[in-house]
Formats: sequence, structure tokens, C-alpha cells
Amino acid sequence: MKYDYQQLKEESVYEGFLKIKRHWVQHASFHGGQCEPILRERLEDLSAVSVLLYDPDRDQVVLVEQFRVGLMGQVDPPWALETVSGFCDRAHEVPEEVARREVHEETGCELLTLTQIGSFFVSPGISDEQIHLFCGRVDAGAAGGVHGLAEEGEEMRVLVMPREEAASELFGRLCSTSIVIAMQWLQANRESLLDHWG
Repeated sequence: MKYDYQQLKEESVYEGFLKIKRHWVQHASFHGGQCEPILRERLEDLSAVSVLLYDPDRDQVVLVEQFRVGLMGQVDPPWALETVSGFCDRAHEVPEEVARREVHEETGCELLTLTQIGSFFVSPGISDEQIHLFCGRVDAGAAGGVHGLAEEGEEMRVLVMPREEAASELFGRLCSTSIVIAMQWLQANRESLLDHWG
């Protein structure tokens, strides 16, 4: 099968904090030929950076806790423990630079080393969002307080947790994509990461 598709038409549906476009698409069929045209809405122009902060000397992770609108009516209370994260302008920003900026803005920590974990798409059925995931070395002894940019409606509390305690909270208090993937990666790759960091 040739993986061909054709965008027949697109239109902007909404532009606010998020952008939504409507796409009319026809694509190749596994049975041969083409499927019937389909209509889909998609969240557009989303790229983000996410950083799991880790102190190997203390064997602790540094997380941020903040209110999340997507958790309203799903989790009580709707606050999440997460990695440091922020949007990345695909056309004008390098993910590593965004990672360094967001770590400072959201935690006040100094990023000592930054290691790329990988990139992934969050929900390709409805969005083009791609997350660039990193693990960053910090001194957890200097972590704490409430941070974020007020003009962006941010308020996040910094929490320090032993690595094993954080791992035991996966799919519980730690339940969003980036933190689940990053913590599982850290658990599986800790020894090689420590060798890499020296």
C-alpha cells in the first residue's frame, strides 16, 4: 500500500488560547484504492517541552504542582503533579533553549545538565501536539517555593520527592503523559544516565 493522502480543504474554526482547524481529507485504504473523504477537527500548532528534574546525589525528583483545567470534573481536586513544561514555537525556538527558560521560570532551579529523552505525539487523533522530553540535573536542595509568570496565569508550587516515592505514585498522583513517560524512562535508564552525567 502507498501511504498517500490528500487534503481536500481546510478552514479555521477558532483562534484563542488554542487554535482549531477543520480538515477534509481522503487517504489510502488498506484494502486498496482510497477511503471515502473524512472530516476532522484538529488542535493546531502545538509543540511543547517537558523536563523531569532529577538530583542524582539526593536521588530526588523536583516536580511542579498546578491547577489544570482539563482535570476539572475528572480529578478532585484538579491540581496535577508534573514535570516542568512550556510551549515551544516550532518556527522560532530550539527545544533545549525553551527547556532552560521554563526550568528557571517554573522552579527557580539552575539547570546543570540537560539530557534528551525523546519526542512523542500526545493525541494524534485530534491534535498535532508534539512534546520534546528531557531529563535535567539540578540541586534539589535549592528547590522550593511558588513560581510562574503571573501575566500567563501561572502559579506552580515546587515539590521535591524521593525518586522511588515518585515512581510509586505513577498512575495515581502522577497521571499525565510527560511525567509518566519520564519517570518510567528514569527508572529504566538511571544507571546509564548517572554514567553519562559523570
